[in-house]
Amino acid sequence: MKPKNLPTTPSTSDRRTFLKTGGVAAAALLTKGAIAAETPRTLPPLPDNTKTVAAMPTRNLGKTGYKVGIFSLGGQASLEKPANFDVAVPIIERALDLGVNYIDTSSIYGGPERWSEQYVGRVMKTRRNEAFLATKTKERTRDGSLRMIEKSLQLLNTDHVDLWQLHDVGLPEDVDAIFAKGGAMEALIEMHDQKVVRYLGVTGHYRPEALIDAVNRYNFDTILMAMNAADTHIHSFTDKLLPLVVEKQMGIIGMKVPSRGRLLASWTPPSLDAQRHSWEGSAIAHRPGVMTMKDAMNFTLTQPVSTVIIGCDNIAQLEENVHIARNFTPLSNSQMAALNELAAPVAEQSLFFRFTDRSKG
Repeated sequence: MKPKNLPTTPSTSDRRTFLKTGGVAAAALLTKGAIAAETPRTLPPLPDNTKTVAAMPTRNLGKTGYKVGIFSLGGQASLEKPANFDVAVPIIERALDLGVNYIDTSSIYGGPERWSEQYVGRVMKTRRNEAFLATKTKERTRDGSLRMIEKSLQLLNTDHVDLWQLHDVGLPEDVDAIFAKGGAMEALIEMHDQKVVRYLGVTGHYRPEALIDAVNRYNFDTILMAMNAADTHIHSFTDKLLPLVVEKQMGIIGMKVPSRGRLLASWTPPSLDAQRHSWEGSAIAHRPGVMTMKDAMNFTLTQPVSTVIIGCDNIAQLEENVHIARNFTPLSNSQMAALNELAAPVAEQSLFFRFTDRSKG
């Protein structure tokens, strides 16, 4: 299918003008000569973690040709806490040792210091070829996004990322800004054409309509979308968005699987005051969840996803998730329906991210 409303890729002279006029401070790092010089650039082969096949089932990441383990490491939880190298770096190292071959992070995880990218970069310095590396831009403009990818490359200790994604597309105005002249889509296409990024993706967890619009405007390689056992109860991605991206043969990455623990019976709600001062407090939780981590992962993995990304607080959680992935067997229709019904009383707290005040940015 031909992309609709495809932004025009800027010319070489336009790029040079941009680089010279303050858009990107260190073009040489970003391009390794790909933009500044007229020399062809090639990407290395796809990453290959030799432990993955024996560690867990793998699935196609859409049409990319990459075989991804069904459990992948998310860049939040311990991986976004400030000055947490002693905890975060061993989690990433252990994930690779256990056969995880996809790591997700973002330019906004860990605040302005971008701690998550720092931790991942510490490991990528020596193990880059073992992980399919995904990061994101929350910026909606071309110039802002180019600054984001430049810094991402610095922090991640690499000259390319395997997947660059538009972060948190939730509203129609997000899509309009991204695809406008001078919008972020121009940066994504430019970096893809210059082989600074291998594939392009879009992400979101708020409402499905904006993502439907985005994937109808451009043939993205992947989508990262919220998919958990409570999803069908409120602004369902599973009902509205999933059939479209399956039809487009996109790589589908599931997130918010345990909903920061709020789906899990082992989770204890923080105090009301603590919740009101946290992002999750957009939907106040009054009770623990209703299922095990195994139930939550198996529910999402039974759907047509390529992999799920889950952030981990510690190595024990990581090892549990890899164990669940290794022993995964698809649930029956009746088991899926039972878990979906079980999640109904905690649907709002488990879908807190669909109640955030988007006017705050």
